[in-house]
Amino acid sequence: MKAWNTQPSRDRVERTLAALRANGIEATLAATSTDAREMVLEMIPAGAEVYTMTSVTLDEMGLSREINDSGRYSGVRKALFALDPKVQGREQRKLGAAPDWALGSVHAVTETGTLLIASRTGSQLPAYAFGAGTVIWVAGTQKIVKDVEEGLRRVEEYLVDRESARAREAYGLPAEFRTAPNKVLLINRETQPGRARLILVSEAVGL
Repeated sequence: MKAWNTQPSRDRVERTLAALRANGIEATLAATSTDAREMVLEMIPAGAEVYTMTSVTLDEMGLSREINDSGRYSGVRKALFALDPKVQGREQRKLGAAPDWALGSVHAVTETGTLLIASRTGSQLPAYAFGAGTVIWVAGTQKIVKDVEEGLRRVEEYLVDRESARAREAYGLPAEFRTAPNKVLLINRETQPGRARLILVSEAVGL
């Protein structure tokens, strides 16, 4: 099986950054996850409405906790889950689909500048695709792949097992639970200048 968690060469990283920028995505490189965390917090103004998507990357970097628990931002996640989906489902969908800022990660980044995000439910995809005013993704450079086909293989061969185990532990799901990439978003180009931003981290962070 291909090793899906190895660090690429500097040339490959630079080629990917250039391709992302050519596709309208503001791409920067951080040396460490600590540096990336500071970059994110410098981008988001105090008091801003921010939706942190479920993300091992954000959790590892302490960004989920900072955004949602520090009191310095208007965290959408707590407001979202305070609603009852049985009677406030419409409000939940609207709140999650169009935050001012969306913060998360991606599952693969191609050398040609395409982002790949796989999801079991698709809940984070509307904000990423269009609804959020600004989107920031943080991803370790181990997620760089040759093309979309290889990105899909990374999801199937590497991520599904790991995400299934994470979900079972986090949510107390039965041992037979297995997630699936039911919905996959490909972002080939961003047409709104400054809207989409990706920070690549020169170390393994996230899955």
